[in-house]
Amino acid sequence: MQRITNCILKQGNEILMLKKPRRDWYCAPGGKMEPGEHIRGSVTREFQEETGLTLLHPELRGVFTFVIKEDGQQFKEWMMFTFYCESSEGERLDVSQEGELEWVPVSEVLQKDMAEGDRHIFQHVLTSNEIIYGTFTYTTDFTLLSVELDINGV
Repeated sequence: MQRITNCILKQGNEILMLKKPRRDWYCAPGGKMEPGEHIRGSVTREFQEETGLTLLHPELRGVFTFVIKEDGQQFKEWMMFTFYCESSEGERLDVSQEGELEWVPVSEVLQKDMAEGDRHIFQHVLTSNEIIYGTFTYTTDFTLLSVELDINGV
């Protein structure tokens, strides 16, 4: 199973978002964990590779399972660990190999084009300090089929 880490970095009243070229969807920067890598080390490494910025004290805010179904059958599955951070150091890259980096006002984040599951994640992380757990089920063309969310066992 593939494991992904990403981080929602808020500085002032803005969120650093990455617009991926494949679908022109926005997301939080991050990427694949390396074998044997712990999740906090992965999010720091991946975020720095994609943005040039080093996260300072990222906090885990979400653990998610993503299921892709094709013809009613499970086709693919991965896990994502989402962090939140309010401070970083370094210089942001002018150009990222993963897409376009953009500081987006918090009030505009949920209006950006993104995967519907990501919209749920941003909504929660930007309004709560609680850890959220969830499962998102999509079709192979990333139409959201179902969402199951659990906030600290509730």
